[in-house]
Amino acid sequence: MLLEPGVQSVRMGAHGERCPTPSPPGSPGTPHDSCSIAPLTPSQSPRSEARSQQTSSFAVVVAIDFGTTSSGYAFSFSSDPEAIHMMRKWEGGDPGVANQKTPTSLLLTPEGIFHSFGYTARDYYHDLDPEEARDWLYFEKFKMKIHSTSDLTMKTELEAVNGKKMQALEVFAHALRFFKQHAVQELKDQCPSLPERDAIRWVITVPAIWKQPAKQFMREAAYKAGLVSPENPEQLLIALEPEAASIYCRKLRLHQLIDLSCKPPANGLASDHSIDSSFRQGDRYIVADCGGGTVDLTVHQIEKPQGTLKELYKASGGPYGAVGVDLAFEKLLCHIFGEDFIATFKAKRPAAWVDLTIAFEARKRAAAPSRASPLNISLPFSFIDFYRKHRGQNVETALKKSNVNFVKWSSQGMLRMSSEAMSELFQPTISQIIKHIDDLLKKPEVQGIKFLFLVGGFAESAMLQRAVQAAFGPTCRVIIPQDVGLTILKGAVLFGLDPTIVRVRRSPLTYGVGVLNKFVEGKHPREKLLVKEGKNWCTDIFEKFVSVDQSVALGEVVQRSYCPARPGQRKTIINIYCCATDDVVYITDPGVRKCGTISLELEALGDAGSPARGRREIRASMQFGDTEIKVTAMDIRTSKTVRATIDFLSN
Repeated sequence: MLLEPGVQSVRMGAHGERCPTPSPPGSPGTPHDSCSIAPLTPSQSPRSEARSQQTSSFAVVVAIDFGTTSSGYAFSFSSDPEAIHMMRKWEGGDPGVANQKTPTSLLLTPEGIFHSFGYTARDYYHDLDPEEARDWLYFEKFKMKIHSTSDLTMKTELEAVNGKKMQALEVFAHALRFFKQHAVQELKDQCPSLPERDAIRWVITVPAIWKQPAKQFMREAAYKAGLVSPENPEQLLIALEPEAASIYCRKLRLHQLIDLSCKPPANGLASDHSIDSSFRQGDRYIVADCGGGTVDLTVHQIEKPQGTLKELYKASGGPYGAVGVDLAFEKLLCHIFGEDFIATFKAKRPAAWVDLTIAFEARKRAAAPSRASPLNISLPFSFIDFYRKHRGQNVETALKKSNVNFVKWSSQGMLRMSSEAMSELFQPTISQIIKHIDDLLKKPEVQGIKFLFLVGGFAESAMLQRAVQAAFGPTCRVIIPQDVGLTILKGAVLFGLDPTIVRVRRSPLTYGVGVLNKFVEGKHPREKLLVKEGKNWCTDIFEKFVSVDQSVALGEVVQRSYCPARPGQRKTIINIYCCATDDVVYITDPGVRKCGTISLELEALGDAGSPARGRREIRASMQFGDTEIKVTAMDIRTSKTVRATIDFLSN
């Protein structure tokens, strides 16, 4: 649907002042643009009153860190916001791994009914008879599918280990429902008087580089899981992972940080040396959230005088998480034993494959740049046995034939990997991370960075720590919070307690709609000429709401007015287009795609004594300064709120 501009369209000036440019009046009853557009660039004086109203009406905030490899939750009562409670210790757990989080593993029965989550799911699945296990649906590391799917919808499917498919929304809802039940039970034990309904504000973390459909997908999964109802959307906040980490990091004091910039001791980890003091107003820093699936970079500055945070450059990153090291190991196994064999082994001996991945995970964590001795990875007996039956030769022969450097066979049934071989598995993933941080530091907007915080589960790796320190130590101080794996979770709780803490964000894309403008000979292409009621219009013009990497303050709105085409119309749908660049002119330009729709549901005219005649004007207000794009709308004539929804998932 194309929109005709009305009496005045508004063009943003260089400093965000309004420059009304006359444009032809739309005929009555057609959508038109209104002059009441709020400036998009942050106003000079932030609305301090907006911050003071933000007292939470929720008794408790529960944050769920839904990770690629592991997940967990934490909570805080608004009566005592300083105390952040980590969830109870999980049953199960692996030796050598602090189990404040549980693996993101879900097990459903052969009928598709929820069975268990986390360590329980993994261990139960592992203990099933191989024949029986084939019928069960076991999902792990499934969050990455949401990042990698370009055309995500409510019907997107996930594949279980046994190859059976299921709607991704169902899988995510099962996991979130598990956390809800766990958290609510724990809260009830701690605070029996807590009311069931509306007392909890839920926060779910997602990577900052996730696009709008993925964020909306997470929200829909939360609705399906019963965390909150779609009627109370504000009861659920979507938090951006590196942003949450940043909120937590800026609160840290000296003793809670490890400064890698000080000379590293022999064991490869830095000493507990403090930063000279806590943050100062105006300090600029980068948070690199290195998780299982993605690496996510955010650049923040602490604003004077309120201490709020301002984003200096749009979130960037990519799929360079710790899973990359696991995939490199799998590739190595395929090289030694054959791709077809590994695929068969995974399908026929799923539990043994899980064993092998657990064994590798423990060795992966032990890998350090200063380590000289080899790492032993025990191969499950069924792997050795299966290989002999399948290939008619033993594992040792396969290793010798493959000529793989630095990997030997030990008579105790282990793969002996030299430290060089282990480093090689880390190398491609770490190089990607270093390159990404380096590219970011070269941007003109990102000058004067004082600190680089490494957070997320992968940041616990001594291999990654050493590489980042070597690359960036000379230019800024590389800092690791002591409880690095829980930084995001704790920050997400703080964000839930005060969502106004991040006052200015950067738009990740250019967003706008298609409109009709007066046709100008010589300027507009002939194929876009539309003659309507004797007037010449140019179709497909991209009218921008917000530009890529533009600063947008919290609470700022872009307003547009639309007139329903027919007096009795009950619904108006407006297509939203987006683009990664700023120089877009038409919605047909390369790189521009339709990314969502705004639906305005109108009341029937003549209701409640409202005049049935005359022109009807609906004013839509869009907010781009939050973690999700939001829209509200009002019927100008009746001053009534119009039900407005924005949808990025139904394309």
